[in-house]
Amino acid sequence: MSFRQRLAAWIAGPQLKPAAPVEQQSKPVMVSPATLALSRIAPAKPQEERVNPFKVVPPPPGVLPDKAMAMDEGALPGQSWVIQQAAAGFYNEGMAWLGFPHLSELAQRPEYRRISEIIATEATRQWIRITAAGEDDKADKIKAIGDKLNELGAKELFQKVTEQDGFFGRAHLFVDLGQTEGPELSTPIGNGADKTTKAKVGKGGLKGLRTVEAVWCYPAEYETTNPLKPNWYKPSAWYVQGHKVHATRLLTFIAREVPDLLKPAYSFGGLSMSQMAKPYVDNWLRTRQSVADLISSFSVSGIKIDLASALNVDADGLFRRVELFNNLRDNRGTMVLNKGAGPNDPAEEFFNVSTPLGTLDHLQAQSQEHICSVAGIPLVKFTGITPSGLNASSEGEIRVYYDGIEALQEKFLRPHLTTVINLIQTSEFGEVDPDIGFVFEPLWSLDDKTKAEMRKAEADADAVYIDAGVLDPLEVRKRLAGDDDSPYAGLDVDDVPLPPPGEGDPPEPGRTGEETEGAEA
Repeated sequence: MSFRQRLAAWIAGPQLKPAAPVEQQSKPVMVSPATLALSRIAPAKPQEERVNPFKVVPPPPGVLPDKAMAMDEGALPGQSWVIQQAAAGFYNEGMAWLGFPHLSELAQRPEYRRISEIIATEATRQWIRITAAGEDDKADKIKAIGDKLNELGAKELFQKVTEQDGFFGRAHLFVDLGQTEGPELSTPIGNGADKTTKAKVGKGGLKGLRTVEAVWCYPAEYETTNPLKPNWYKPSAWYVQGHKVHATRLLTFIAREVPDLLKPAYSFGGLSMSQMAKPYVDNWLRTRQSVADLISSFSVSGIKIDLASALNVDADGLFRRVELFNNLRDNRGTMVLNKGAGPNDPAEEFFNVSTPLGTLDHLQAQSQEHICSVAGIPLVKFTGITPSGLNASSEGEIRVYYDGIEALQEKFLRPHLTTVINLIQTSEFGEVDPDIGFVFEPLWSLDDKTKAEMRKAEADADAVYIDAGVLDPLEVRKRLAGDDDSPYAGLDVDDVPLPPPGEGDPPEPGRTGEETEGAEA
């Protein structure tokens, strides 16, 4: 080729070959082996931080004085062995202390808060009645003690410490004798009825009572070498924001104690109701959300088409059509389908798959009932939902629940409530009367109809005993006058009314039968 010819070819540019005809046959949609392998991998679950359940938790800043060192900072006997053994697998859910910050967060959730609030409210709802033994009249003392309890707000304070124990596993009640700082706080004041109390608490010495949350208190002194001593793993003093306070001035409430090995890890508190219920509340929250998600998308709609042809021709158009259908999806909407007029125009077929929702309410209710079971609270108390069905009743469950609350009152409230009443007696009277005590008012009360039926049955029994000579009417009168629940409470026992006159009654003294007949005539 000459130079002129090569130049002309360069100016004209390369010659394009005609495009090969596009095959009309569609290619099948392929799924790669790598994609299939990835689909077999289960979605990763969020990993919870593993916490050593025996690790000693330090107090918040400011609880300990600047120069004081917590006893746990030294080598507790067996503590290193416990930490080593913890690596054997003690990381199950709910087996490690959650800490005061997290427990405070849980107190915001109604599922946790209602557990502690219901128990605290029921334990102090009917409160107490001051009693006195012996024949001496002690009404003035009983009234003075009751007035002082109301002045101190004892009922509300004991409800609050019960609530805090449910939130944090430990609560404190500070006995204010006029000192809120200084070295005097570290000295004991006794149990309310001994010589130490009499020496420390003078006339009018009890100034008040205050609750202190567990997060502000840290143990200062406790025995760790000899389990035979009374203060073995039992603090005899606490640090409260840098102030050392003796345990007799800072009454400690713990309803559910943990074993000795766990006490340092729990900051010498107990097991909170929030921590006990956490696995069950977590299940309930997941179930509740899953049911809500399922209700919002319980049906799946689709269109059967030749997917390979649709993707090869106009994939974007297919996706736009699907998005349009999702945006306009409604019970009042209409879906337009392609009937398929030709061989290259495939027909479409609509289908819908719905999930049955008939048993979701039972599954959700059962998950909620698990929370009530771990808390020991009847469902009607926790949720306000009455049982359904023929002859359904919660009376038996509530009676059993009240039995548990009464046991909690005796175990949890009575010891420190006895101390408070003894302190009140020492402060008001200068001494403690051993004949004065108290009882918790019963939680279960009968309705008016049942009370009337019970009084009628008792009256019938009294009449039978009187006719048989077993009881004297005066004894029955005394019992009615001393029963606070009786409508005849406070009745004057000595003012006995005369029986109505009747046939066969003996004549009145000083009058003969003839005089009586003449008077009647």
